[in-house]
Formats: sequence, structure tokens, C-alpha cells
Amino acid sequence: MAETTNGVIEVDLPIIYRDRSNPAKFYEAVWGRVFNGKRDTERRPYAVVQASNAAHVKAAVELAGRENCRVSVRSGGHSWAGWSVRDGAVLIDLGDLQGIGYDEETQIVSCSPSVIGRKLNAFLAEKGRLFAGGHCPDVGLGGFLLQGGMGWNCKNWGWACESIVGIDVVTADARELHCSKAENSDLFWAARGSGPGFAAVATRFHLMTRPLTSMFNCIYVYPISEYRKVLQWVVDLCPTADPDTEIVCVSRYAPGSDEIQITAGFTTWKPSRADAEISLKSIHDSRPSHAVVELFCDPTSLDKEYTQQAAANPQGHRYCSENAFVANDADVPAVLEAAFTTLPTKKSFALYFAMNPTSRRPLPDMALSMHSDHYFALYTVWKDPADDARCTGWVYDVLRDVERHAIGSYLGDADFQHRRTKFWSEESGKKLMEVRRKWDPEGRICGYLDVDDKSGVAGLRNEFEW
Repeated sequence: MAETTNGVIEVDLPIIYRDRSNPAKFYEAVWGRVFNGKRDTERRPYAVVQASNAAHVKAAVELAGRENCRVSVRSGGHSWAGWSVRDGAVLIDLGDLQGIGYDEETQIVSCSPSVIGRKLNAFLAEKGRLFAGGHCPDVGLGGFLLQGGMGWNCKNWGWACESIVGIDVVTADARELHCSKAENSDLFWAARGSGPGFAAVATRFHLMTRPLTSMFNCIYVYPISEYRKVLQWVVDLCPTADPDTEIVCVSRYAPGSDEIQITAGFTTWKPSRADAEISLKSIHDSRPSHAVVELFCDPTSLDKEYTQQAAANPQGHRYCSENAFVANDADVPAVLEAAFTTLPTKKSFALYFAMNPTSRRPLPDMALSMHSDHYFALYTVWKDPADDARCTGWVYDVLRDVERHAIGSYLGDADFQHRRTKFWSEESGKKLMEVRRKWDPEGRICGYLDVDDKSGVAGLRNEFEW
């Protein structure tokens, strides 16, 4: 930093301009940290700021104001649609803004948005604590928390954004503020569920943690011919299952095979194996017959689970993801049958994530306001660009049928360019767009990447396309 003659502090920005830089270096700055290999390279930012402190963020927003540019933000680069890459915008990449702090008295951890779940929980493990962040190890906490955070054992412990007690931001007019229930409370309300439409740039989160205990898995793998029986079993278990147990159902191709299998997985957090066996026994005893693999109360760990999640979401591939909150009264196995039984590639998978009982309790007063007992998501994965149309077409063909039985969708696994749906309740959706207009009346922060990137200050319409 340097002080000018008139007393104004100038920041030496680590910036790469589109029209002044080596094209290869600029491309790497724009796309190098974007997880999805399927990229719309026609979107070309004005510049990339590789921020390593809040002063860089503030200066980048001020630069965008002077140049009459919008601002986009990247925490981990894991959004499937590449939301951080916006044509003509100043892209603030927070990858170099790293920092974790812990208060022993309050057991609150503070961290920068680019910190990934694996790194945060490795730090917290030394304190005997845990933060229920994302399942994929390399997801940045910033985007994950802003969109709500469907983290570990969300069905019982609640949404990750419910653990936010404070957030430090740089506003669209370049002010540095702290937001909480007591300060700038409407921005704090919006931060918990606004996703990429948050009307400020988050620079630090302050999060409640929980005790770290041992982890155990029950895993049951079946041929896809048992699909309806297995998924209905999982759906029926959810309301009364142990409150420390996460429940998922996944269909994917068996390794080295042309056969799709369906897996029911149960992960529980307990002090000892004896406690875990008690909580998992009723699940084991009620399991359907004809499993090809059975694993009861197998010890695991966050690090082991992160490694398996990374293998299921390989780097250097092309992705299309979509999702729906299926209505509570739907015939879930019937609604999801095509998705679970007709996967288009060997690496693709369909996911059912149980949300009951979290879905049945009143949510805190926050933007996040859309959920049901049944979360469903497709993760379509392929390598060859020639398969783009086939794979994306399959995803949206499936969703056209599923969404007729859905109440809405989750921001994190969505792409606003291809599908219009509901993400919030009517009241919360309206309030969120009002908060956006209040804090960013000029549309400095890019917001939601819809068709042709036109949503601007207005935000999303929060309605079904049909």
C-alpha cells in the first residue's frame, strides 16, 4: 500500500487485465480454479483480482465503480455453472484470501470464504470440534454457506448457514461492514440463503462449531432391479431414524460394469462403536434382502469420507447438475425412477438425500426457506465435449417430469441459464430481492447468472417455468 499526497490510501492490486495480459495467463486466472471442465469461454471478465486481504476486495469494488463494471466473486470455483465468470466484470478471486481463527471460549471458528471443508475440519479436529460443511472436500465455504449449505447430517443438524453468527463483508459501494442479528441485520438475513445473489462480497464468516465424535457407516448395495424396494425402505426410515445419522441413497454404475446399482448409506456420529451399533441396529434388521454388499457399523472418518467424495467427483471432467425438493406427499420411487435407472454415463450418479426431520421444523428467520422431506439431485459427469448435448439433454428431460412433483429447488446444484424454478418461499423471495435493491441499487454485484445474464438488480423471478 502507498499513501498519496492527499492522504488517500492506494492499494497495489494483484490484478490481471483481459486486454493487457498474456492470453494464456489470463485464461488460467479466469478458469484455472473452476471445477467444471464444461466452460462458456465466451464470457470474458474485464479483469481478475487475486485478492489476499479485505483491502484488495475493497479496492477491486472501487475499481469496478470507476470503470463502470460489475463485480463477480469466486470462493472455491465449485459452482457447476461457473457463476464467478461473468462477461466484462471484475472477477474477485478469493483463493489467496486464506485464514482460520478459533475462539476457545465461545467455540466459534472464523474463516475466509475460500477455506475448504477439508482444511477447516483438519484445523478443528485438533480442538475436538467439527463444522458440518460440504461433503466434497474442495468446496469453498463462501458459496456453500451463502446458498444455505446442505452439509453433513443436514437432515438432523440443520442447514450449515444456521451456524453463521456473523459475516464480514465489503458492500457494493465499497464499505467494510460486519453483519449479524444485531448489525446490518437485513444483509445478515440475506446472506443465509441468497446464494450468488448476495448483495455484497463476503470476506470472513464466523461459525458455531459442534463436538467431534467418531463416525461409523452402514452401507447396503443392491442391483438396480431392487430400486423401488430399496428407495421406499430409505424413505420410510427417515422420520424415526437416529438423530445423529445421515441417510442417503445413490445410484451409479458398478465399478468396471455395465450394470447400475443402488446404494443405501447411513453415516452416524457417536462416541463409541457400541453406541453406533445400538443406533444402527434397527436399520440393519429392517434391510431388504438381495444385497450384493453389506457393511455394518464400519468405522470411518471425515478424511476418509472426503477422499471417497473426491473420487466420485473427479477433476478434469464435464458436469451438469440439477435438483429438486420433491413434495412430501409424492410417490418418491415412482417420481425418481427414470433418474435412478437410466444414467447416461459411467461416472454419473443420482442422489436422494433425506431431509426429514429438519424439513418439518420451522426455519430461523433467514432467506433460506425452501426444503422438503426429499432432496433429489443429478450429477452427470463425462469427458468428451461431443457428449455435451446428450448429457445435458438427459438431465433436463428428467427434470421436466420430476419438477411437476416438486415444490422447488436448491441453489447449490442449479443452473439459472437452463431452468426457471422456485428457490425460496413467496415471502422470502420477495424480501430477498428488496434487500438486493436496497444494498446494491446499481447492480454492481453480478448476482444470478440467468439466460444472457440479464437478471441484474431485479434478481430471479422465483417461479416455475411451467
